[in-house]
Amino acid sequence: MSKTRASGRTVGGLRSLSLQAPAVTLLLLWMLVPLGMTVWFSLQRYNLLMPGMEGFAGLENYEFLFTDPALWRAMGNTLLLVGSVLVITVVGGVLLAVLFQQEFPGRGIARVLAISPFFVMPTVSALVWKNMMMHPSNGVLAWLAGVFGLPAVDWFSALPLTSIIIIVAWQWLPFALLILLTAMQSLDEDQVEAARMDGAGPLSIFFYITLPHLKRAISVVIMIEMIFLLTIFAEIYVTTSGGPGLATTNLAFLIYIQALLDFDVGLASAGGVVAIILANIVAIFLVRLVARNLEH
Repeated sequence: MSKTRASGRTVGGLRSLSLQAPAVTLLLLWMLVPLGMTVWFSLQRYNLLMPGMEGFAGLENYEFLFTDPALWRAMGNTLLLVGSVLVITVVGGVLLAVLFQQEFPGRGIARVLAISPFFVMPTVSALVWKNMMMHPSNGVLAWLAGVFGLPAVDWFSALPLTSIIIIVAWQWLPFALLILLTAMQSLDEDQVEAARMDGAGPLSIFFYITLPHLKRAISVVIMIEMIFLLTIFAEIYVTTSGGPGLATTNLAFLIYIQALLDFDVGLASAGGVVAIILANIVAIFLVRLVARNLEH
């Protein structure tokens, strides 16, 4: 009888593997083939403007890339953009989540309006901010400056990276609010009431009860946002095209310049490999951070 059971388990296991194999194989091919082609082209001398000069370049593309000041400027812009947006969205999301948790007339409508910018497409939001909010002549911000007797600011010329940070933060703040507000729903109100009866003020309740309760949700927000913020492209393309100069060129936009403006497929592929490595380093760090928070 034991042999029959063992045989049954073996047959069942083989049947399960045979059913899973096509999906797993397709998924691996879908992930590994583009990655393998990117690594292969990064080792090739392949510029579409110079046909007939293709060949194996070894690490030549990487050497040129790492000695190019544009790469370090783009990486600096990427880190500054990601870090600034994360600070704005996490801090703003926590404060708005605490605010919208309170009872007030029209709270449901206010919640919907606060979350709605997240569902606007990046190109649309960039166009709205460029032509309706930050336009130096006809924008809302220029009108507000005129009301207070201040000169209008040409945002995309004077403060280009700040402008991109504002646009991206406006898009991602509702996402942080949605996750943190959902986490606020599970906060034990009896614990809050007990703290109030013991004489705790609003700040004490916030720092010692609310903020620790939101710790896991904040970790999730940081992880998800950082992965997407590393690939910001549409907002830069629509508003500044990476300029003035390289002022708003991040790593994703630098790869676009190399591939579709300079037509250097080899160099762009090397930039793609660098971006993949950077994203994986960030992902490993974030997964450990989230796992550590889930343990406590």
